[in-house]
Amino acid sequence: MPMNGATKPFAVLCTGGLGYIGSHTVVRLVEEGFDVTVMDNLSNATEEVLRRIQKITHCEDDTTGAGNTGDSRDRLRFFNVDMCDEEALQKLFKNRHFDAVIHYAGLKAVGESVEKPLEYYSTNVGGTIKLLKVMDAAGCRRLVFSSSATVYRPKAGPIVETDPTGASNPYGQTKAMIEQILKDLHNADSRWGISILRYFNPVGGHPSGLLGESPVHPNNLLPYIQQVAIGRRPHLNVFGTDWDTPDGTGVRDYLHVDDLAEGHISALRKLQREKEGCLLLHNLGTGQGHSVLEMADMFERISGQKIPRKPAPRRPGDLSSVVADPSLAEKELGWKAQRSMQEAMASAWKWQSQNPNGYDTPAS
Repeated sequence: MPMNGATKPFAVLCTGGLGYIGSHTVVRLVEEGFDVTVMDNLSNATEEVLRRIQKITHCEDDTTGAGNTGDSRDRLRFFNVDMCDEEALQKLFKNRHFDAVIHYAGLKAVGESVEKPLEYYSTNVGGTIKLLKVMDAAGCRRLVFSSSATVYRPKAGPIVETDPTGASNPYGQTKAMIEQILKDLHNADSRWGISILRYFNPVGGHPSGLLGESPVHPNNLLPYIQQVAIGRRPHLNVFGTDWDTPDGTGVRDYLHVDDLAEGHISALRKLQREKEGCLLLHNLGTGQGHSVLEMADMFERISGQKIPRKPAPRRPGDLSSVVADPSLAEKELGWKAQRSMQEAMASAWKWQSQNPNGYDTPAS
């Protein structure tokens, strides 16, 4: 069981912890013995996710403040708090002690960010500043920040952490701005231990089929493919067929969401081990790229379902190819993606088959 140097389990606050990546991370945190508090404003999630996390981990939601007794059932609690509500954040940190924060909360759709830039800047950047102020006042200065590969400029070949940044959309810009704020914060106060993770494209779901990426209002490729597979959509829109890639469709580095969750925990453990503050930056990806057409073909083979495709115009802010060089994370964090794309596809199809309406229907 991870300890905080005294006799209590290491206490982690996971913001946006009922989202797609956050929920998988929460499961792994509980399974590995951390004391976990989930904070989410439910703007893009539902408490059904919490119930499913409890089912997987055999935990109960303890919001009594009674503390951790060592029993796995009380190592998980949930608070409906918006990170933009500084008063609510202050109350949460006043009532509970946290050794570290894993920060997922924020708006995340590239296309929507182009249409609503002010909402993205005020929520993602403004909310993070409020969170950091409250953390600092509470003496909690360990942070794992879930950034994004969208901060990078377009580049041919695998992207390394030292490559130039230059986000092409407001969502990516918010991530880049938060990264700069975190760097400035560490430079001003070296007590801060900060890990910035630029993750690439998560796919798949929990092997139980209880957790996955909601197919309702999807923002990413695989949920669209899954909706076509079950007949919810007539075809897959392929946004751009004239990119500078082998088959003309966009190429991305897709990694299993459980690998991504474990990457965040590896970063958290690294911050635990550091006796002084630090500033770390790592890519989380597989180092291999797959095109839209390759992903659709692979899903057809695994699911046995036909995926009709239809060419569509490029979307604002999209890039032709984004692939990680994840070697630094392996060297410094001891992390490497372990799961195959076939495994990710199979878990995604299991999730979709069992949950055609996402979390709208309670799990049996």
